[in-house]
Amino acid sequence: MSPAGAEGVGVPEAVGVPGAGVPEAVGGAGAGVPEAVGVPEGVAVAAYERRLHPLTPLLRAWVPIAAVIGMLAQQGDRAEEWITELPVSLRFLVLVALLLVFGTYGLLSWWFTHYAVTATELRIRSGLLFRRTAHIRLDRIQAVDVTRPMLARLAGVAKLRIDVIGTDDKDELAYLAEKDAAALRAELLARAAGFAPAEAVALGEAPERALLRVGPRELVVSLLLSLGVLAAVTGGLLVPVAVWWFSASPWAAAAALLPLLGWAWSSSVGRFLTEYDWTVAESPDGLRLDHGLADRAHETVPPGRVQTVRIVEPLLWRWRGWVRVELAVAGSKNDVLVPVAARAAAYEVIARVLPGVDLAALSFSPAPGAGARWVVPVWWRGYGVAVSEDVFAARRGLLCRRTEIVPHAKVQSVRLTRGPWERLHGVADVHVDTGANGTVTARLRPAPEASALLYAQADRSRTSRATARPDRWMT
Repeated sequence: MSPAGAEGVGVPEAVGVPGAGVPEAVGGAGAGVPEAVGVPEGVAVAAYERRLHPLTPLLRAWVPIAAVIGMLAQQGDRAEEWITELPVSLRFLVLVALLLVFGTYGLLSWWFTHYAVTATELRIRSGLLFRRTAHIRLDRIQAVDVTRPMLARLAGVAKLRIDVIGTDDKDELAYLAEKDAAALRAELLARAAGFAPAEAVALGEAPERALLRVGPRELVVSLLLSLGVLAAVTGGLLVPVAVWWFSASPWAAAAALLPLLGWAWSSSVGRFLTEYDWTVAESPDGLRLDHGLADRAHETVPPGRVQTVRIVEPLLWRWRGWVRVELAVAGSKNDVLVPVAARAAAYEVIARVLPGVDLAALSFSPAPGAGARWVVPVWWRGYGVAVSEDVFAARRGLLCRRTEIVPHAKVQSVRLTRGPWERLHGVADVHVDTGANGTVTARLRPAPEASALLYAQADRSRTSRATARPDRWMT
């Protein structure tokens, strides 16, 4: 059935590509590798429960502390008046009582949290009043990331975050010793690849080969040349002045400035802190991404599970030949592969996630000017489509060009839509839906071409999925 407000072209059941769905995942959480609890002699350690790092209670205590500080901040003058009315000795007793409560909370949450790696799953038991046991099937593990926030880095511990196929949120165990987190990550990936428990432990961390590194200078220049940063800085300078000029109120100018400052921070300083020292390395368990200034992250792009690749080319980057590469992976929030790089270097990295695809050979067919210019004035020039034996690609944008590429084997369904204005001018849109709940759209195609593209793409996706490489670790 076509979307509301658009004429749908009848598509037989075969157009919905069979077998392209993502299997339902089993909910779960992360894990760590301290000593096992009460392991009998001669029995495999991996099957017995283990606890988190002993410093976990201290690192978790900030959560209730932040909640109390937030409550007091909301009360404002009333909270300050209440605190000043208390005798000094009573203030001390209240502080000690709060520290005891927070410390007890952290200790109990640590004491009642265990995990174990069995022959088929990662099992997590947690909860104080209500016990919860999560079972993560090892063959459903999509990625295992190690993150080290600032306080965790100072304490020598890390979080282990796990992506499971079909789930949007990452589960995690915090905190583990850094070497234990790395060891457990390697074990889980090896077990997910089908290795026996003893082999998985013996393999250890898989070797890696560096592919690309983004230096701080290159990252800073790319941010300064981004239209979003320039717009935020310009708006931050002009909008508050204009508001103050017309309203004669400094408070109104400050209110207009705050959201612009937030925008400027997230698009400039925030991105710099997150993407600092970005490195991409190749290993048997996928592409490894290491990045971050204050908080370091070690993420994995799982092999064979990338649904869509997006190449972003801002206007001021093109004269330097720079591009940004983003990803869509079903069940994962790892959406950046390369923050900035020369086109040739970026294509070399993309070749690792889309093996056999020659991006330089893609020939894009622009939208026809006869009908498209009336449907989307001026901007119709930025639309184009290209189809090869391996991928479907669509391009859009003039100031910031975006090229989205989806392998035929990852297509779940294809649709054709056209509204009244598009029908009047003889054009239509072809939508390709992927397993990452995303859509790549070839806009403003001539109606006969769009209809032929619809059914041809369904056939290509069906046959490509039958011959696709298995989505397995270390294969």
